[in-house]
Amino acid sequence: MESLKIRTDVLEVAYEAHGPADGPPVILLHGFPYDPRCFDEVAPTLAADGCRVLVPYLRGYGPTRFLSKDTPRSGEQAALGHDLLQFMDALKIPRALFMGYDWGGRAGCVVAALWPERARGLVSCTGYNIQDIAGSVKPVAAAQEHRFWYQYYFHTERGRAGLTENRRDIARVLWKLWSPNWHFTDATFDRTAPSFDNPDYVDVVIQSYRHRFGYAPGDPALLGIEARIQAQPEIGVPTINLDGEADGVRPISRTMDPSAKKFTAFYERRILPTIGHNVPQEAPAETVEAIRALLKSTPR
Repeated sequence: MESLKIRTDVLEVAYEAHGPADGPPVILLHGFPYDPRCFDEVAPTLAADGCRVLVPYLRGYGPTRFLSKDTPRSGEQAALGHDLLQFMDALKIPRALFMGYDWGGRAGCVVAALWPERARGLVSCTGYNIQDIAGSVKPVAAAQEHRFWYQYYFHTERGRAGLTENRRDIARVLWKLWSPNWHFTDATFDRTAPSFDNPDYVDVVIQSYRHRFGYAPGDPALLGIEARIQAQPEIGVPTINLDGEADGVRPISRTMDPSAKKFTAFYERRILPTIGHNVPQEAPAETVEAIRALLKSTPR
């Protein structure tokens, strides 16, 4: 494994690279509040298959840094998709297979929807997770609303102060709530926690959760991408949806898959019993198998 950095238009992206440089590219994308450690049992296995596996730290995490103090510290979905596209451009990768969940899954969905020629395939946990910001004002059932407490907390200045002072405590609580059957150790958590010390972490997280409800403006440079996203575009690349049945953010239904109608190419949903929100770290074998299936069925 190599620890590397590459400059895009607005970031110096820190990333980890596994496998041969000429292998088929696979980009693994973490969510909030996690980091590349969630792929520690996925990346080496794919590298042993001959893949070039790239695992970036998202904006606001770990060693990734903004190049300018003037760039808005945005965590909006347009920024995540833009970063993934720019990361590929900087590394001269014309096409890759994406695997991501939470924020990372959103980045993969955005690029697959808007630039399908860049996506060989997509493994996305919870399927279609492009946000409908215009529709965010509509309340959902109370049983679901209470699961979003952290988002409403971040809408307040008390929440900003809490995340600033208690970022590790909040992350640990969310890990437990979102993955009730994953009994991670202190050592496992401690390997990821330093990524939350990034100087932009709080600003990026707060903007992300405020923007998705329309409570914070987006980055003006990304308005064009955001406008295209708000059309809720379909995704026309081969996709496997890994749904953790015990996901504490959005518990899934076995009888209804709201994502299916948003995919126009091959689409398969795989429900993972007992698995929570952090699919690649809780179910690395199933994650690898989904990626292998798409690599086998799609041309490089």
